[in-house]
Amino acid sequence: MATGTRHKHTFIVEHLDPELEQWQALEYKCIHQECKDSGADFILSGVANASEVRSQLGLPSDAVQKQSVEDLYSSPEARRRVCLLDPKGERDISPEDGELFDVFLFGGILGDEPPRDRTGELRNKGFVGRRLGPEQMTTDTAARVTRIVVQENKRLDEIQFVDRPDIELPGTANGDGPGHPNESVSMPFKYVKGADGKPIMPEGMLRLLVDDMDKGIDDLL
Repeated sequence: MATGTRHKHTFIVEHLDPELEQWQALEYKCIHQECKDSGADFILSGVANASEVRSQLGLPSDAVQKQSVEDLYSSPEARRRVCLLDPKGERDISPEDGELFDVFLFGGILGDEPPRDRTGELRNKGFVGRRLGPEQMTTDTAARVTRIVVQENKRLDEIQFVDRPDIELPGTANGDGPGHPNESVSMPFKYVKGADGKPIMPEGMLRLLVDDMDKGIDDLL
């Protein structure tokens, strides 16, 4: 298979939450930027208050859609070109899928802990499924892994990961002192390992974790 892709891919996140949480906003902006950098398109679909969310995220008008992915790809023929990243998919995603599919679809709550089968809402609409492995991933990680596989032609076992890392946070202040420089939080997900050996996370996520230390990681998720 030749390096690169023959056509432009589109990455779609079907937003499955009634609200837009801060951590979701960071993930979606991260996916949009990485898609833009790699020459792919990004769409956040199924957003009832699309204009408000578009403004909140600072995304272009066509990147946030009220229509669900079911409406965007309404015919059986169109859906055959859409790949749903699904823990219950028939097989793992591979570089060859970059030619089989034009669109890669993600449910906007991949990172549930414990996992809930929210992707089943999309599976039942007839999209072809592919797996990313058994471990839970955040939505931006799932999109990143898929992009590496279908655009950079790497197989899943060629990607370096960090599984369930303990994230060291910047010093956190509690109002009574200078802060706590040695705070850490255990993240129950699998991340792509960056060049620095650390898990790749959206810009601003560490600060959000610091701000939410008093709530605990369960409240953040």
